[in-house]
Amino acid sequence: MNAVNPASLPLHPELDVTALGAFAAALESGDPTGLPPARAAEVEAVRAATVFSRGKVAGAGGDLLDAALWRHTGSGPRPLVIVPASWTDQGWVTYAVQASLFAARGYDVLAYSARGFAASEGQVDAAGPLDVADAGHALDHLLERTAGPVTRIGFLGHSYGSGIAQLAAAHDSRVDAVAALGAWADLGEVLYENSTARASAVQALYAAAARARLGRRTERVLENVLAGREPEENLRWAEQRSPYTHLKELNRRRVPVFLSLAWHETLFPVNQTLKLFGELTGPKRLDASVGDHAGRETTGLLGLPNRIWTDAHRWFDHHLRDVDNGIADEGQVLAEVMWTRALERHPTWHSLTHRIRRLHLTGGGELADAPEPGWTAGAVCGVETAVRVAEEVVRSGSAELAGRPAVHRAEDIDRAVAAVWTAPAAAETTRLRGTPRLRVTYRAANPGSTFVAYLMDLAPDGSAHLVTHAPFSDLHSAPDSLISADIALQATAYDVPPGHRVMLVLAARDPFYGDANLPRATLSFTSPDPAPSFLDLPLS
Repeated sequence: MNAVNPASLPLHPELDVTALGAFAAALESGDPTGLPPARAAEVEAVRAATVFSRGKVAGAGGDLLDAALWRHTGSGPRPLVIVPASWTDQGWVTYAVQASLFAARGYDVLAYSARGFAASEGQVDAAGPLDVADAGHALDHLLERTAGPVTRIGFLGHSYGSGIAQLAAAHDSRVDAVAALGAWADLGEVLYENSTARASAVQALYAAAARARLGRRTERVLENVLAGREPEENLRWAEQRSPYTHLKELNRRRVPVFLSLAWHETLFPVNQTLKLFGELTGPKRLDASVGDHAGRETTGLLGLPNRIWTDAHRWFDHHLRDVDNGIADEGQVLAEVMWTRALERHPTWHSLTHRIRRLHLTGGGELADAPEPGWTAGAVCGVETAVRVAEEVVRSGSAELAGRPAVHRAEDIDRAVAAVWTAPAAAETTRLRGTPRLRVTYRAANPGSTFVAYLMDLAPDGSAHLVTHAPFSDLHSAPDSLISADIALQATAYDVPPGHRVMLVLAARDPFYGDANLPRATLSFTSPDPAPSFLDLPLS
C-alpha cells in the first residue's frame, strides 16, 4: 500500500498553548498579571482553596512522570480526579485550566504527562501496559498526598488520554467513573478500517510525536502501517491497547463512562467508539458533535464555555459526589446535527434510527427502490477524484466548526474515473440518523483492491457536501474474482434538505488512505441477481 504523508500538524491545532502555559505559571507563582480577568480570577480562587505544586510521579520501572497536583488541606472527605495528558508536547499543561476548575469544585486533582511526552521520562508505549501501570502509580501518588478520606475516584482524559483513562478503569478496581473526551476504543480500527490502512491518520500521529521518545515497538508499528507491512502483527499489538478489548472489566463493575466524539473524525473513526458504547452495560453517556477530532472540546481546555466539558463536570459530580443534577435522566445520547447545529437527546444509540430505507444501485446511475441486475460501473485505480475525505487531518474539521464545510461540485467528479449514483430529490427533509450501510459486488483485475465510498448531499445547484464515508480493501481474493463488500459507513446525524438528493460515489483512490490497487487497473462494480448491490439509509 502507498503511504500518505500530510504536512506535520498538532492534534489540537486551535489550542492556544501560550495562554495555557501562562495560566500554569500563574498557578505556581501566584501572580496572575497578564492573564485575562476570568483566568486571573480562577487562579486566585483555586490558590485560595488548594495548594498547587508541580512534581514527579514515579511511574512504571522508576520512570519519572511530570505532573501537577491540586490538593486541598482540609481533613474532610473528598473525591479525586486523575488526568493523563494527550499525545502532545505540552503534556499536563493542556489541562491546567480544567484541572483547576475541578479543584475549585472540591476535587483533589493530579494531572500528568504520559510517558515519553513533554518532561516525562520513559518511551511512548501507546496506551500499553506501561501506561496502564503509570495510571495506577499516579493514583497511588495522589492518594498518598490527600489530606482526608477519599470518597470516590475518577479518571478523565482527552484524545490519547481518553484511552488511558478507560484502560485505567478497566484494570484498577479503585476507579469509580470515567470521562473520555475525543474518545477512541479500538486501536486496531484506528490503524485499519475495513482492512484499509488509515495512512493519513497514522502519519499525523507520527508527526505529532516528532519530539516525543517513541518506544521501538510503537515506532515500528507506525512505520509498518505506513509501509503496508505486517498488518496481523500490528493488529495484535493494538488489541492489548484497546479499551474495547477490556470491555468485560468495565461492565463487570458497571463503571459509569462518558464519551465524546466528532462525526467527521479523521483521527479516530467514530464507529469504533460507538462499538464500545453500544456494549457498555453500566451508566453511559455519548456526546457527538459537528467537526473533527478535539475541535468541539478545545474551547473548554481554554476555560471558555463548553457544553462537553460542562457535562464532564456534571458526570463526575453525579457519579463521584452524588449530586442530583439531572444528567442521569437526560438520555444516553446527545447528538449535534450537521449543519443545523440542533442538539437532539435520545434515550439510547439505537433509538436514533427509526427505520431503514434501502436504495438499490442501478445501471443508469440511479439509487432506486427496486434492484436491477446485470450492469457494470467502473472506477479507475490510482487516479484521485474531486471528492476526498478531508484536505487535512484534524484541521479540516476546524473549518466545519466555523460553518465552512468543504464544498464539492458534482460536475467535477469524472464519471470515467469514479462510479456515481443519485437518488430522486426528496420533497421533505431526509433525517439521516445512525449508521448507513453499503453492500456492493465488484470485480478487480489486480490481486489487491481498495475503494472508498462517499455518501453526499447534492444540492440543486450541483454543489455537494460530504455526509459520511468508509473505505474497503480486499487483500486476498484472486484476480478477476467477484468480491462482495458489506461495510458500515461512519455514523452520522445529518439533515438532507428538501429538493436535495442523496449521492453515492465509489472511487478507487483517496490520499487519506493506503491503496492496495495497481495503477490504472479498473474496479468493475455490479449487482448480481442473487446478491443485489444496495445502500441502506438510517432514518429517524
